Amino acid sequence: MNRNNDAINWGIIGVGDVTEVKSGPAFYKTEHSSLVAVMRRTAEKAEDYARRHNVPRWYSDASELMNDPEVDAVYIATPPDSHARYAIEAMRAGKPVYVEKPMARNYSECREMLKVSEETGQKLWVAYYRRTLPAFLKVKELVEAGEIGRPLLVNIKLHQQAREGSQSREEMSWHVFPEISGGGYFFDLASHQFDYLDFLLGEVTEVRGTAANLAGLYPAEDTVSGTWKHESGVVGTGSWCFVVGEGAEADSIEIIGEAGRLSLPCFSHGSLVLENRGGIREMKFNNPRHISRNLVQQVVDELRGVGTCVSTGISAARTSRVLDEMVSNYYSGQ
Repeated sequence: MNRNNDAINWGIIGVGDVTEVKSGPAFYKTEHSSLVAVMRRTAEKAEDYARRHNVPRWYSDASELMNDPEVDAVYIATPPDSHARYAIEAMRAGKPVYVEKPMARNYSECREMLKVSEETGQKLWVAYYRRTLPAFLKVKELVEAGEIGRPLLVNIKLHQQAREGSQSREEMSWHVFPEISGGGYFFDLASHQFDYLDFLLGEVTEVRGTAANLAGLYPAEDTVSGTWKHESGVVGTGSWCFVVGEGAEADSIEIIGEAGRLSLPCFSHGSLVLENRGGIREMKFNNPRHISRNLVQQVVDELRGVGTCVSTGISAARTSRVLDEMVSNYYSGQ
């Protein structure tokens, strides 16, 4: 597809909460991009979304949207259990696809998506937008400029209070059911962290992890600890726990080099901190309101033949492989 002078017309499959602010508006606020159709299985909700966002057409059947001749490309924003199915159907219908993260429930599904992308010649991108956010790009700039010397270590901490408690199974988020999400909140959140580190430090070549369900609130793992190594030689360690007590929360990515260190939170506004021989430098940042807009712009530019997107199905599949390995001990016995 090469449409230098025309807008790319998008259709969204799955207009749930994530599309209200974080992602949906990007498709009609981005230059050379328009949102022409949306789909949700509940017709009334699809119609309501279309009305509120001034989208001309809505559907309750995904296949109808994919085969709409006015739709040039498809954004899949459903839970991960349908990512592979919808992406494959859309690509076989002749439509390039931008899919929410994680790319699919597991690495095997990712490989099938990549196979169909190659067979059909249709592009496949994944919504790992931290590759385009200013604070995270600043970290990459500082590392490449040698501000911390040669990177040696990276450490991740993500500790959150439990979101579930006395709810019934029906009231719990789909994120905690592996048959839908692939794993627990680890898959939803650590996927962003590992994808960014792939972008910053190179592909992960070795990975070992241990996962457990310590609180027993839901079927998925709630605690993960692991180590890994990047092709650049950087060694990583991380801990994730989604059932800590009040006051024990943590959210940080720390990169340690021969001559200093960098740290920043991954999921909140805050400060990027650089410590080196020059002292301590704190750089405050706020993430954009429509947080995926920079990445959507790159996808649109690539579709128009005037740019390249940094988050592909190939890179995203690598992240899914790491996630699978980190929790393999927990699911191998089930």
